[in-house]
Amino acid sequence: MPTNDTLNVVPQYRRQGTPGEVLAAFLKLGLTSFGGPIAHMGYFREEFVARRGWIDDRGYADLVALCQFLPGPASSQVGFALGLQRAGPVGALAAWVAFTLPSALLLLLFALGAGVFSGPLGIGVLHGLKLVAVAIVARAVWGMARTLCPDRSRQTVALAAVLMVVLIWGATGQLGPILLGGLAGLWLCRDTAGETGEALPFPVSRQAGIVALALFFILIFGLHLAAVLFPAQGMAVIDAFYRAGALVFGGGHVVLPLLEAEVVRTGWVTPDAFFAGYGAAQAVPGPLFTFAAYLGMLLEPGPNGIVGATLALFAIFLPGFLLLVGALPVWNTLRARSGVRAPMAGANAAVVGVLGAALYDPLWISAIASPRDFALALTCFVALMSWKFPPWLVVLIAAVGGAVLEVSSMP
Repeated sequence: MPTNDTLNVVPQYRRQGTPGEVLAAFLKLGLTSFGGPIAHMGYFREEFVARRGWIDDRGYADLVALCQFLPGPASSQVGFALGLQRAGPVGALAAWVAFTLPSALLLLLFALGAGVFSGPLGIGVLHGLKLVAVAIVARAVWGMARTLCPDRSRQTVALAAVLMVVLIWGATGQLGPILLGGLAGLWLCRDTAGETGEALPFPVSRQAGIVALALFFILIFGLHLAAVLFPAQGMAVIDAFYRAGALVFGGGHVVLPLLEAEVVRTGWVTPDAFFAGYGAAQAVPGPLFTFAAYLGMLLEPGPNGIVGATLALFAIFLPGFLLLVGALPVWNTLRARSGVRAPMAGANAAVVGVLGAALYDPLWISAIASPRDFALALTCFVALMSWKFPPWLVVLIAAVGGAVLEVSSMP
């Protein structure tokens, strides 16, 4: 059994980092991470596990599993935690701003009528970006499977997770496999008791975690009460977007019906504008939760414009981050205990299965529509795996390739 001192030993090169370093790394991802939250996990693994070595595969999978369990935008929560681990609270803020701002700005432009992805070239670029997401996730599945599913037991758990995701729709199909994988690990993964990722330094005290959890619950009830007692539109907007962010399980797409209920049924945004913005949100990099910025821009009555977008964006992300900060102080302690490592090994294997299922649906079936699509996606995969091209270059190749394929198919 490792001692507490052993658990707190972290390689020095993983301890040090600056907010500027975090900002630059996540800004690159904020500009190039297309494909939704599952694809983002692949981009993050490539950048921070394989390339930069900020965290190992087991630690990364544990963090992904934790964020999948918590309400909120899982990929943004993972990014927030990585920034926090690397450069403290300012690093966490830098990670969120850099990963979120590009897509938020693009959606604000769309709200102003810019129509960023219109015309054959724009459609082709978007399609190419879907294809590169297939390659990125395929590489992530391959790499994580080699580390986290090295034996028959964990490969069986991963396969069962794939079957559950395929057969069960919605949030249950995303969270259920991880929960059942943890239960299966108690039985199938008892021989992995000695395996654990390195302990990671999250500069969050237990007291700060308790305060964050208390603030989460105070706001979820207090904002609604304040909106009823003091019927100001600004308070109602903050309450609506905070509750939407607090109740999302199973990925960013689940926020769609919650936001539709809050802003369309109340008459704040028209149905046509709502669904046009949701379509545009699929065309930009970064987290889907930035759809809130688009909605905040269009709210009637105000606050709207930049003020409305800022309020909506901050309110929808805040609850997920408060829950994450509340959970992180006990994360290293729990994952290091022998009674927890076996179910965690099963949960990690299930994460690989969930990622593998998402490689097919929605990524493969929405992107690969012809042999030419398959050829471009395979080229991107080989460029990543064998030629060792940096991800940003592969994204550029896919965007140009997608535009060429679209233009060449025109009559």
